[in-house]
Amino acid sequence: MDFLQSIILGIIQGITEFLPISSSAHLILMPILTGWEDQGVGFDLAVHVGTLLAVILYFRKDVTELFVDGLRSIAARQHVGQSRLGWAVVVGTIPACIAGILLLDYIDTALRAVGVIITTTVVFAVLLAVADRFARGSRTLQDIGFKDAIIVGLAQALALIPGTSRSGATITAGLFLGLNRESASKFSFFMAIPITAAAALVKLLTIASESIAVDWLGFLVGGVVSFLTAITAIHFFLKWLNAFGMWPYVIYRLVLAVVLYLLFF
Repeated sequence: MDFLQSIILGIIQGITEFLPISSSAHLILMPILTGWEDQGVGFDLAVHVGTLLAVILYFRKDVTELFVDGLRSIAARQHVGQSRLGWAVVVGTIPACIAGILLLDYIDTALRAVGVIITTTVVFAVLLAVADRFARGSRTLQDIGFKDAIIVGLAQALALIPGTSRSGATITAGLFLGLNRESASKFSFFMAIPITAAAALVKLLTIASESIAVDWLGFLVGGVVSFLTAITAIHFFLKWLNAFGMWPYVIYRLVLAVVLYLLFF
């Protein structure tokens, strides 16, 4: 990849990873729309590392507390501080890990199609709109139990299908469970940490096992750009959350689906 391509794809990954508009759909569509070659596993690893560092840094106090209290709860054999929420994040990650192991090859081949992306883009736009308008309640992060975590985790597993959006699916599930917007969004961000780390590890093992050559300049540029844009996207998403809700993303998804339909069908 050239320098400009690395920057553009890094920006797209950073912005779309945590907004409910599907990063996988945008990264699949970019080579189709521009004629660029697939960015490759090395670049995918770079942008995953960039977005992972962004969410960890932005929520560093929460992440530290969840991790430390989780370890303390093991020794104490009871919940300590924020350990219940920390273990809920772990439990919620399990469905996506299982689905990834069992179905990722099928998803990466059979479901990486424009028609699939259009369908999931529309369906989950409607679900997000309904959840934000009618289902959200007043529950907070402290109210999240393991049952809630499993349901949100199943939504995260479903988001392996291109066009669904991991953040969109998990936020939608959280809203349907009666969480307020901020709590549903923060839980989605927290759940992004282990699943993104797992995805980065898989890509790293793929590079090592298959001796894939890495474009280190593209790796560095993509990682840095995705980190900067991701941390900016998280900040403004949370800042504007109560003012605008989920409707800007619902409208964007519907417009994107229409544009894709007109371009490809």
